[in-house]
Amino acid sequence: MQDSLGVVVLAAGQGTRMKSSVHKVLHTIAGLPMIDHVLRAAMPLAAAHTVVVIGHGAEQVRAHVGEAVAYALQDPPQGTGDAVRLARPQLEGRVETVLVLLGDSPLIRPGTLERLLEAHRREASLVTLLTGRTHDPGRIVRDSGRRVCGIVEEKMATPGQLEIQERNSGVCAFRADWLWNRLNTLQRSSIGEYLLTDLTAQAVSEGETNDRWPVSAVELEDSTEAMGINTRVQLAQAERVARRRLLHDLMLSGVTLSDPDTTYVHAGVEVGVDTTLLPGTHLTGATRIGAGCTIGPSASLDDSWVGDNCTVQWSVVERSRIEDGADVGPYSHLRPDSHIGRGVHIGNFVETKNSVIGTGSASGHVSYLGDAVIGQEVNIGAGTITANYDGVRKNTTTIGDGAFIGVDTILRAPVEVGANGRTGAGSVVTRDVPPNRLVVGVPARLVREHTTRRPEQESEG
Repeated sequence: MQDSLGVVVLAAGQGTRMKSSVHKVLHTIAGLPMIDHVLRAAMPLAAAHTVVVIGHGAEQVRAHVGEAVAYALQDPPQGTGDAVRLARPQLEGRVETVLVLLGDSPLIRPGTLERLLEAHRREASLVTLLTGRTHDPGRIVRDSGRRVCGIVEEKMATPGQLEIQERNSGVCAFRADWLWNRLNTLQRSSIGEYLLTDLTAQAVSEGETNDRWPVSAVELEDSTEAMGINTRVQLAQAERVARRRLLHDLMLSGVTLSDPDTTYVHAGVEVGVDTTLLPGTHLTGATRIGAGCTIGPSASLDDSWVGDNCTVQWSVVERSRIEDGADVGPYSHLRPDSHIGRGVHIGNFVETKNSVIGTGSASGHVSYLGDAVIGQEVNIGAGTITANYDGVRKNTTTIGDGAFIGVDTILRAPVEVGANGRTGAGSVVTRDVPPNRLVVGVPARLVREHTTRRPEQESEG
């Protein structure tokens, strides 16, 4: 029994105009390789089978896309008709409709593809074209009844045909059984390739079947969806289009952008309602921002998670987690695997790396906290350094709840400061500090008979 839909993605082109060692379809738009955008657009269609036709740089594409799709190898390249023919063994007898997509046209939308397939099935067409006011040289020729009767390439068009605004996008759908039979009859074009567009004229030449015209067309509502990427100039143009779409959707979802022209968000980023993104903000990778936050100005967050009601300004956050109510910056850097707890204050010029900072703690100024486990309600004085690297290993500093670390303290890891422990200004701590005790000096030593008390304990006394 036949399944309904097979998708063929053409990705065998050499992309020489990109002037790159990276395969053309792997260049990124809004943080994702072009081919990922195309495959994501096709995902809601629930295709039974997807075949990616690869050629030059085939192993690069395979390594990135993985085994979720099937592959057909086109070597040497001989045109779009030949590419689809190579996908035939993967699809014949298994699908009723074949949808052809272009791996270098990343701006196509899922809704547009759904509209194309709906028209294809409704009209019972042999071929359904996606057309629009694109830059493709192929003009769509219609008869007096507005029926599609051919595609004329620019160099073969008459002066009148050159005035036609409706053009081919390269995206098309076929009735599968008809397609397989006609692919074998394709002739080489004047440029020596087998062109899929020639099947349009072949379908028209067969005339009506059951009072149905064999070729139908769906016009794009937004011509940018058909933009093909062949140069880095076009790559930048597509980036602007994709970014504008993403920001538009964010604003409609309840996010405030004070200056969209200077705000950069990758595909897949999530932002909660009533969050404000200020100028210069970059949200990349799989970043997720909660509700009611203020991000920016000039904040960069990559692959990071931020809770509700947080502030991050003039700072860089990489692969880290910030819990509700915390604030970061200005001019701080959370390096990978930093976990900033609820209500934590990370002030200016603080760097963290692979560290956990507990609820209500604060590091206000000019500190380095690497490989540290810091408890709740800890105060980290200005100039504190966890000296985590001994030349061979990265070692851990542990600071207990309620501790008070004096300014310019150096904690030579591995070392532990117990709950409510304190260090005097300028201390170099090389040994563990017991709970409720104070150490001072270089190297730091316990202050005899001194027991620290938290401020609320002192006020109660």
